[in-house]
Amino acid sequence: MELGSVLHFLQNKTILVTGATGFLAKIFLEKILRVQPNVKKLYLLLRAADAKAATVRFRNEIIGKDLFRVLKEKSGSQFNSIISEKIALVPGDISREDLGLHQYSNLREEMLNELDVVINLAATTNFDERYDVALGINTLGAKHVLSFAKKCAKLKVLVHVSTAYVAGEKSGLILENSYAMGETLNGATGLDIDMEKKVIEQELNELQAEAATEEEITVAMKDLGIKRAKIYGWPNTYVFTKTMGEMLIEELKENMPLAIIRPTIITSTYKEPFFGWAEGVRTIDSLAVGYGKGRLTCFLGDVKGVVDLIPADMVVNAIIVAMVAHANQPSSDISIYQVGSSLRNPVRYTNLQDYGFRYFSKKPWINKDGKPVKVGKVTILSSMASFHRYMTIRYILPLKGLELANTVFCKYFQGTYNDLNKKINFVMRVVDLYRPYLFFGGIFDDRNTDKLRMLARESRSRDRNILLRSQVH
Repeated sequence: MELGSVLHFLQNKTILVTGATGFLAKIFLEKILRVQPNVKKLYLLLRAADAKAATVRFRNEIIGKDLFRVLKEKSGSQFNSIISEKIALVPGDISREDLGLHQYSNLREEMLNELDVVINLAATTNFDERYDVALGINTLGAKHVLSFAKKCAKLKVLVHVSTAYVAGEKSGLILENSYAMGETLNGATGLDIDMEKKVIEQELNELQAEAATEEEITVAMKDLGIKRAKIYGWPNTYVFTKTMGEMLIEELKENMPLAIIRPTIITSTYKEPFFGWAEGVRTIDSLAVGYGKGRLTCFLGDVKGVVDLIPADMVVNAIIVAMVAHANQPSSDISIYQVGSSLRNPVRYTNLQDYGFRYFSKKPWINKDGKPVKVGKVTILSSMASFHRYMTIRYILPLKGLELANTVFCKYFQGTYNDLNKKINFVMRVVDLYRPYLFFGGIFDDRNTDKLRMLARESRSRDRNILLRSQVH
């Protein structure tokens, strides 16, 4: 595998990005526009009813973000003209065949004739997603994107972004291996994606026959996803449906030049376009925010365990380098890149606790009253048994007492009881969803990704020479 100049490859290329309003997609878009203004066109597929709705989403959820500050400063008065020239919005839906582009026949034909690269970043990352929704986007969506890519007249490469946690709850060194169709983590037999579609259809039909409410259908679909995942050894709906998406790609790719990127826990940007850009409170960020606000008084998990964190811009760099490396390289094999830190630069949960204590001691969170929040050491719950004891003493026993008082006082405390019971049930469900990652014992091998790093270093030297020549002329 050889890698030419990344900047040279991107010049005059036409790229489709699915899931365009997502966190990684925005960072990818910004970088391409910033480092290679001579890219020909970026088609952004986003869920929208029509072109007008797509434009509103683009303005509000993508280009209006602070992430594009550096690009706007660099482009100056030309920014709007660059966007109008380089960006084409595509109202679509990867959960539908042909990406839902049936009503946009001219745009569809244009894309099929012009596309050089497809980057599939569309996904629902909710661990507790409705099974029908997750299967539609993460599994069948991957199939639909591949099918569309295979119709493109001059496509050079497809890059599919998955997750390292398709490995489920494996421990030890986790290799960059693919999953064969029907393969399971626990050895169970019978995994069939068409059958999973039928299971969903049957459940929905039964719920509709019972005149279930939309809320009841949502709960049932969420429960079904978790149930089906656990039958075959995966801990939640998200990683189960992402794995089946990989299986379909492996099964159907033929000789399509293709790379699969498997990032670990994605954090804010490290360098590009600037340090620390994040969107909302993401995964591990919730621990930091909760601790800084003084609300995180205990931690459940193995404090000596490795938490695999990777900055978002590093993931985007891996996507771009894999794209260039695999362009015009048809192969029946599948190339997988696990992008993480656990093997080469591990961080442990105990490190996070120390970092958080030092940071918030020096720069405390200011509460709504304008007073600094004082942080301290948190109580460590190192097993599920200790967590259940903690919850029982702190919350469940008082809830039982409240239930008794509520009965004695003729339901006087019913509202308070219902509210507290709902919160406890919510916490227990969230803990059950995140438990596999709080006690995760795996280390992600990244030998394939390390090869990309070495190729990227060579490419950077070539790109520097290109930039120097362009400055001389």
